[in-house]
Amino acid sequence: MSTYPLEELKQYSDTLRTRQGDAINVRFVEPGDTDELQHYFRSLSTRSRYNRFFGALSELPKGLLNEFLQVGERERFSVVATMKIDGFETIVAEARYAFHVESSTLEFGLSVDDRWQGHGIATALLNNLECRAAALGAEHIFGDTLRSNQTMISLARKSDFAFVNHPDDWKLVRFDKEIHIAPKDIPCASWRLAALSRQVPSPSARA
Repeated sequence: MSTYPLEELKQYSDTLRTRQGDAINVRFVEPGDTDELQHYFRSLSTRSRYNRFFGALSELPKGLLNEFLQVGERERFSVVATMKIDGFETIVAEARYAFHVESSTLEFGLSVDDRWQGHGIATALLNNLECRAAALGAEHIFGDTLRSNQTMISLARKSDFAFVNHPDDWKLVRFDKEIHIAPKDIPCASWRLAALSRQVPSPSARA
């Protein structure tokens, strides 16, 4: 499957809010984000990078960077959450998610800049991912994290995810949540409209 056209992706952006009310723009990754993405991951603490990738990385390897940029390929998507800081659009969080058609599940992973943790960004981003999952027709949304990653475990627990043992790796724990939202009830306006118009070719129209 080929990637989605950039102009098509640009219509799917959302404005979220931090706990303090600051605006966050969530949009799909674009080819011009390469340097900013690398800067974002390099600026994460060693612990945050380890928690995100389950291993020691100082930056995105070329292959993984290319995967981040191939939005829509094999129903895999990358988004960044940005804020205006000193007049510049700055990445403060990111997420990748994949829609598994055969199981009607959406798998995701995310990270937040260490300097912006504790501002409610992860909670807002996770809620947005639930909207995207519902729009794609997913029946479950799930993620994996290290058993030592208490921050992610706490976020998932507060968001009503259930925990199960990981099927392949004892160092990981899986958290899963059933999607009960009907298309007309999706709380994110852009994804509610996308779900109601799936006959239009778009990232949210592929179920």
